[in-house]
Amino acid sequence: MCCLDKISVIHQCWKRRDPGVTLAKEPKSLLILKLWCTYHKKSLVRPACSKTLKALDLEYLDLYLIHWPMGFKPGEIDVPFDRSGMVIPSNTNFLDTWEAMEDLVTAGLVKAIGVSNFNHEQLERILTKPNLRVRPLTNQIECHPYLTQRNLISFCQSRDVSVIAYQPLGGSSGGVDLMDNPVIQTIARKHHKSPAQILIRFQIQRNVIVVPKSVNPKRILENIQVFDFELTEQDMNDLLRLNRNLRLTMFPTAENHKDYPFHIEF
Repeated sequence: MCCLDKISVIHQCWKRRDPGVTLAKEPKSLLILKLWCTYHKKSLVRPACSKTLKALDLEYLDLYLIHWPMGFKPGEIDVPFDRSGMVIPSNTNFLDTWEAMEDLVTAGLVKAIGVSNFNHEQLERILTKPNLRVRPLTNQIECHPYLTQRNLISFCQSRDVSVIAYQPLGGSSGGVDLMDNPVIQTIARKHHKSPAQILIRFQIQRNVIVVPKSVNPKRILENIQVFDFELTEQDMNDLLRLNRNLRLTMFPTAENHKDYPFHIEF
């Protein structure tokens, strides 16, 4: 199954008022979309979802995620800043936002709901919420060999919450690049695969769903050719030992927010 993550496309579609964008009517695709931080107020959740549906000419969404646990000041600006350059928060609680997400399921606008970038304490608050009607299906988190997320993945899976890895191929940060890592390159040569295929297979064998992003048709095809081989236990251990707790998506301008998720270990 192919997972398509389209939130950036949706935002651009809204801004351009582009009426002809149809992204997800392919029979074997799962469309994952996210509720942005400026729409955390309960009264804004359904209108945000409805705009997305209209923009994509869809009747419902397969999976709708709260993009971040942090609510921002509502308005036309996606990331509103104060004079010091920090994000302006909204007076919202993501538990209230979750109730509005549950209403979307009841209304038939979405099939399933989940979260993204939630730490284990924030996820537990939803799971133990009184009168919870719909459990989060998944938690989408940054995950790659430099940020293996072992504790958070274990926590989610123990609560029957699936994990989706974004940035599974990593990226450049501080002069380091996963694709150039000699351990990954050695494993790739051993299996006659590309480093990207090794990184995707690494997540699959951890029962983690993978959302690799590419606009290159050759690389897209390569990214799904990962089911004809298996990494050995030694391969997996070697990849896990690469962990540096190196987070590529930090959102530093939001670190003063009361719901900033990265102040705790996992």
